[in-house]
Amino acid sequence: MSQLTSGPITQRGPRASFGQRLGAYLIDVILISIVEGIVWAIAGQAAAGAIGLVVALVYFTYFEGSESGQTLGKRALGIRVYDFSRGGRISFGRAFVRTIGKYISSLVCLLGFLWMLWDDEKQTWHDKIATTVVVPTSAYPTS
Repeated sequence: MSQLTSGPITQRGPRASFGQRLGAYLIDVILISIVEGIVWAIAGQAAAGAIGLVVALVYFTYFEGSESGQTLGKRALGIRVYDFSRGGRISFGRAFVRTIGKYISSLVCLLGFLWMLWDDEKQTWHDKIATTVVVPTSAYPTS
């Protein structure tokens, strides 16, 4: 599909590639790790782990639930989280559910993240849990 759309996805359209999603996630993890490293240096390992978890939950929930649906990593790679059912952005509540779903996706040897490699809609487990897809912003521009 070369047509730009901002409405609901009614048929299979362009999706972010595994490489784009991995690259965006690595950027996001590096940013969160920097914060965690600073906390570790100041307050120790136990505090860093707990604060790192909270920072990750807030970071992904806030950015993926925002109007653009983009974390800083997704913005750098030109992709965004998109509502699979209705089109457009997702709510902060669904972004939180999606973030919790990432932990579920990682439980079995990262199988939930790899799931997109053979899924028709290129959805991971956390995408399926939150009814989202990750799409290129060139096909589904931000508002």
